[in-house]
Amino acid sequence: MTGLASIAVGQRATRTRAITVRDIELFTEMTGDRNPLHCDPDVAEASRFGGIIVQGGVTSGLLNAVVAEDLPGPGSVFLHVDWNFRAPVRPGDVITATVEVLEHRVDKAITRLRTTITNQHAVTVLDGTALVFQDPSVARPSG
Repeated sequence: MTGLASIAVGQRATRTRAITVRDIELFTEMTGDRNPLHCDPDVAEASRFGGIIVQGGVTSGLLNAVVAEDLPGPGSVFLHVDWNFRAPVRPGDVITATVEVLEHRVDKAITRLRTTITNQHAVTVLDGTALVFQDPSVARPSG
């Protein structure tokens, strides 16, 4: 994305990532989240999920990348998120995060986004909205 003035309602950005066991390991190391649904194959297999599932933070983290790098872009921070986790993500899944501009206020440097993550089978695994502030002193110049 370029500058604040060039953001338009309906504009979209996406990023795709193949999720790996290493993603789970790194997130576990970073956060201390050792929930057996994420790291114990026997417990996870016996659960309603039928196998290892990825931490929600790994899944939603792809939205952080889209927002910080693409739309709105550098200098962006989440002010509020309202996300629903609809389906599990597993190691080996390929997820695509999409943001779409619902509302944009140049005067406040605030953008409201529709947020969606789907897997390789086009199943929605996360959806919702986010309110994002983009610091004008960090935002890329228009043009």
